[in-house]
Amino acid sequence: MPLTKTAAQMVADARARIEEIDSAVAIAMLDDPNVQFVDLRDPRERDRTGFIPGAFHCPRGMLEFWVDPDSPYFKEVFAQDKKFVFHCASGWRSAISVATLQDMGFEAAHLRDGFGGWEKAGGPVEHKTEK
Repeated sequence: MPLTKTAAQMVADARARIEEIDSAVAIAMLDDPNVQFVDLRDPRERDRTGFIPGAFHCPRGMLEFWVDPDSPYFKEVFAQDKKFVFHCASGWRSAISVATLQDMGFEAAHLRDGFGGWEKAGGPVEHKTEK
């Protein structure tokens, strides 16, 4: 059975209605205490490629539950009065995620070119240290 909407179309639809932030602008926001970056990538991606300093890690599969204050999985980080900037590797998952959050009434933006764009623009990257 053919799909009625492709993943690429879902991303395009999301991007048409959400706030997208370019990497250079996001890098300038890194030290702003009123901005919280949120990394949606899988833990293995973060371990392999590193992460944006100070980014809160929220695996994509838990997003809606961690943001919802009525959920038993709610995370206090999402109760902060900050600008939230979500990202994934290339901007696809984060675009769809931010559109979903917008539908829930949670205001957020996403990093247009994802972590890959962040790295290409010279954004700082931290790596997990082994214990």
